[in-house]
Amino acid sequence: MRAWFACSGAEFLAQDPRAIAGRLAAAQQARGFAGSPDQGQAWAAQLAALRRAIAACGGAAWTLALEYELLRLEKRIDAVLLTDRAILCLEFKTAAPSPAALAEAEDYALDLRDFHAGSRRHAIVPVLVAGQRGFTPPAQPWLLPTQPTEPLLCGAGDLGRLVAWVQAVLPAPAEPLSGAVWLAAPYRPVPGIIEAATMLYARHGVAEIAAARADAPSLTRTAEAIARHVAAARAGQRRLVVFVTGIPGAGKTLCGLNAVFGPARQDGAAFLTGNAPLVAVLRAALARDAVARGACGRAEAERRAAAALQNVHRFLEDCATDPARWPPERLIVFDEAQRAWDEAKARTGTQNRRSRLTLSEPAHTLEIMARRPGWAVVVALIGNGQEINTGEAGIAEWGRVIGGSRGWQAVAAPRVLTATDPVQRLAEGQPDWLALDADLDLTVPMRGVGESAGAAWVQAVLEDDAAAARRIAAGVPALPYCITRDLGALRAALRHLARGRRRAGLVRAAGARRLRAEGLAAEVSGKEVPDWFLRRWPDVRASDALEAAATEYACQGLELDVVGLAWGGDFLRGRTGWQARAFVGHRWQRATQDFAFIRNTYRVLLTRARYETVIWVPRGSAADDPFHDPTRPTAEMDAIAEFLRACGARALDAPPATAPRPADLFSTAEDAS
Repeated sequence: MRAWFACSGAEFLAQDPRAIAGRLAAAQQARGFAGSPDQGQAWAAQLAALRRAIAACGGAAWTLALEYELLRLEKRIDAVLLTDRAILCLEFKTAAPSPAALAEAEDYALDLRDFHAGSRRHAIVPVLVAGQRGFTPPAQPWLLPTQPTEPLLCGAGDLGRLVAWVQAVLPAPAEPLSGAVWLAAPYRPVPGIIEAATMLYARHGVAEIAAARADAPSLTRTAEAIARHVAAARAGQRRLVVFVTGIPGAGKTLCGLNAVFGPARQDGAAFLTGNAPLVAVLRAALARDAVARGACGRAEAERRAAAALQNVHRFLEDCATDPARWPPERLIVFDEAQRAWDEAKARTGTQNRRSRLTLSEPAHTLEIMARRPGWAVVVALIGNGQEINTGEAGIAEWGRVIGGSRGWQAVAAPRVLTATDPVQRLAEGQPDWLALDADLDLTVPMRGVGESAGAAWVQAVLEDDAAAARRIAAGVPALPYCITRDLGALRAALRHLARGRRRAGLVRAAGARRLRAEGLAAEVSGKEVPDWFLRRWPDVRASDALEAAATEYACQGLELDVVGLAWGGDFLRGRTGWQARAFVGHRWQRATQDFAFIRNTYRVLLTRARYETVIWVPRGSAADDPFHDPTRPTAEMDAIAEFLRACGARALDAPPATAPRPADLFSTAEDAS
């Protein structure tokens, strides 16, 4: 059971509150948390308020769960009160109420809705119990309450009035709410990549943070397949490349992190990626988490995080320039391995840094890992349809290098042999160095919490198949893709949709250069990415300030809860379908050779959200405007919006300017103090 203590209302009223507080303290100690006098006093006040409320409302048949653990947040709900009509998610604070505390209560309720199987068919009511104020019902009565409802606020003395009001307002549920069934129901979160990385780093296993849906075993199955092949390579002292394929958001990065932070950590393991923003964000998150857990000091935490998460180009250059050097790792995870540089790109490097490599990155990788005697494993994560740069070798280069090397073998899902693009096909036929394992293919999108059809819809849209996209949308109760033509409405919608502690942010293509004329010029620079992903409003550096937009380079491999996508003029509708353009000088030019990369840019941007994506298509510049701008004509933008609507994107319902909150919530003298 996830609750530290649970019982019926009658049992709760019959027991000595001091005995219950003692059991909570024992549970706290058993879990390795330090107790404090302040915590004991808080429990005493909380139990007293609950006793008065349950007794006043005749709640003997209800169920109460105290300190209910939520793994995704690594926090606990203070109390969950299960009446015959609702699930009340209660957060107690000894201080005066605050917006942050209210958001915390709402976020717990959202977690129950999304990840707790026993909560999905019942009304969930977040409640903040703080300060001394009384209970004032919402100014607008609940006619069709949202799920969960907007949070309610009261002081400890008026909790009974609040519960009685909820009981009076909510109708009896169609399905009875059973406390025993609710307590036994599973809570299985779908963590974000940052949360997942910190949890894996703290030595939770991927099975503990598997997703909530019935298709979740696919993630665990792939993680177990990787572990199985690593163990076999170790036992047989072999050199092996394990290819893990999957659609965007299916959990490839999570499986790679699980391999690095699992048992292989003892043998030396590292997660390598050319995605500099991903490295920066995860390093910062892991270091902060290690310090917060008291595992070590900040300097040591940063050193450990840097050793576990490395830039792949720097790793290869460091080892390639010293042929006698053995890498300390026996296992490396090569993230987005289809984007590894070919020989020409490897020799050239980037505009900011010349390379010291002489071979393709796959060739250097296998040569370096083969230097150590004994076993070595390269886990190559393959993101299908996410190539966004020239100079990317594709997985065919990996096959060429493995086939031409001595001692290396590979295992992969059959998908690697059937790609239509020969660059993304590992080999022709099935060579003797390749074994097949279907468990290494992740086909179910895990990023989207509420609906798994999003990836298929995006695929149909970008493949110019409006009919298929429309069929997918018709089969989804609420397709998580909306469209608006107004930038102000986009920002208002994101703030409204990002309830609780959900994180919102703006994204755009790097090539959408004319968005600056529409009022969205600011981009998130490389050094700003960790703050953008990890800080929270009212810090203006945070993503949910909605001031700067992250490009495909800043957000690939990462995610937000709610995304606002600004569609640019670099990918637009032509007579025969989608067309790609690049802005050069003062005008657009056709970019036929880069069509696949630009299309994949929008695939990346359209699959960053865990919940809703709101697409903003600017209105453009009207032809009859005396200051008409020919680089962004209205007709081009209208054609994009019309096609997205034809594909089933929902029109954005105008959200309220701010999410409703209890009347004059923070206006009393008590709150001002």
